[in-house]
Amino acid sequence: MSEQKAMSLLGLANRARKVISGEELVVKEVKNKHAKLVLLSNDASENTAKKIQDKCQYYQVPIKRISSRETLGSAIGKEARVVVAVMDNGFAKKLELLLG
Repeated sequence: MSEQKAMSLLGLANRARKVISGEELVVKEVKNKHAKLVLLSNDASENTAKKIQDKCQYYQVPIKRISSRETLGSAIGKEARVVVAVMDNGFAKKLELLLG
């Protein structure tokens, strides 16, 4: 239930243009310290998951797991997405709260 609410909020954040998706863009924004929260799907490949987790750990960006890439993609109105970064503090804090 809370993941469903979180995905609705992610959709709102996307409409406010506070979300980016795609591995390379997310890594770039994490490095630039613009990403406030990273959402990674559970069905991401091992290499992608490790790369994203390592970057987030190094740059101290919180990371949360989402059930599937389809869930993540549909929340932002796109095809399946493996990784998404939230660029706004308010949205990031609320999403962290909803996702536990």
